[in-house]
Amino acid sequence: MPADLAVIGLGSYGLPLAQAAVAARIPTVGFATGPEEGSLSPAELRRMHQAGFRPGTDPAELGRVRTAVICASTPRGTDGALDLGEVETAARALAERLRPHTTVILESPVLPGTTETFLRPLLEEGSGLRAGRDFHLAYSPSRVDPGSRGHSPASIPKVIGGLTPACTESAAAFYSRLTDKVVRARGLREAETVQLLETNFRHVNIALVNEMAVLCHELGVDLWDVIRCAETKPFGFQAFRPGPGVGGHGVPQDLTGHATRTLRMVELAQQVNHRMPRYVVQRAATLLNEHGKSARAARVLLLGVTYKPDIADQQGTPAQEIAIRLMELGASVSYHDPHVAFWNVLERPVPRADALYDAAADADLTILLQNHRTYDLQALSVKAQLLLDTRGTTPMGSAHRL
Repeated sequence: MPADLAVIGLGSYGLPLAQAAVAARIPTVGFATGPEEGSLSPAELRRMHQAGFRPGTDPAELGRVRTAVICASTPRGTDGALDLGEVETAARALAERLRPHTTVILESPVLPGTTETFLRPLLEEGSGLRAGRDFHLAYSPSRVDPGSRGHSPASIPKVIGGLTPACTESAAAFYSRLTDKVVRARGLREAETVQLLETNFRHVNIALVNEMAVLCHELGVDLWDVIRCAETKPFGFQAFRPGPGVGGHGVPQDLTGHATRTLRMVELAQQVNHRMPRYVVQRAATLLNEHGKSARAARVLLLGVTYKPDIADQQGTPAQEIAIRLMELGASVSYHDPHVAFWNVLERPVPRADALYDAAADADLTILLQNHRTYDLQALSVKAQLLLDTRGTTPMGSAHRL
């Protein structure tokens, strides 16, 4: 069966979109633009293929679909700005085969203006067609919650902004096949700025609560109890919780290299969040000292090395820096993660604990970095000699919390 949809970029944004599309019985072909680092499990990928998803092998297929969604990765470059290399590669490949009346949508995280000033010229020059006249062009922020059981694609509203009203409606018609609610932005830049605001909102609020964690520890205040009480306020407050650092694919943007000014609060939030792995290691060393042990030669077990619970994705995980800093102190580091069979740090394999609770009993210090559902926290708190909980999920009084 000919594909109706082409998803270009099969990483953390493209694979969930393709999964939702085939679940909605939309024939879908996918084209990779770089390493596939999505959060779908092997079982989920098998079900996608069984439902009709096909990896693209012939670029000519791009010229036979009605809708093409670019979900290429846009990591930070060396100058701090977003690297649009994969988006450019995807755009050029699509432009060579773009036919009239196709709807082209960008879902990659970009800064306001990118769709119109960067993507549009590539598509028009490569195809000889005009956006808004010969083909539809739109932007939609990717809203993916990997590992979540409470947010299905159908229940997550999709924001759409088109180059023209007709472009918006064409993109809305596509997404209405996937979700129960489509929200129309005024245009491309508004839709792009929605993504900017949503991502930065997360990082700024995590930074605030991370700073509160450091302050409350110094004051001898139980931050987790503070949050528990504060979140009962029915207005003006949304609970965020501290952690060992911020990972994931949603890169905060302070407009570095893009505008005449930066978002100072976002810049400061990045500094705060980047300090958290170092703070976790400082707390670990202090705990060991308080119990008559030195970090040098201490056996430290890290639990959960992914950036989010219950998925295998390690993009931006703070576990990497924490392991490196512990090793620099002379600690012997091992790890356990039900979703990660092999883990390398500094291009060297880290020993994996197979028997979790025996390993916790043997370690001088166990650090919970990610709370996977499979972890029995009650049993863990009993077995571990010394437990540092960076997620505040162990029973009260059973562990040292961040």
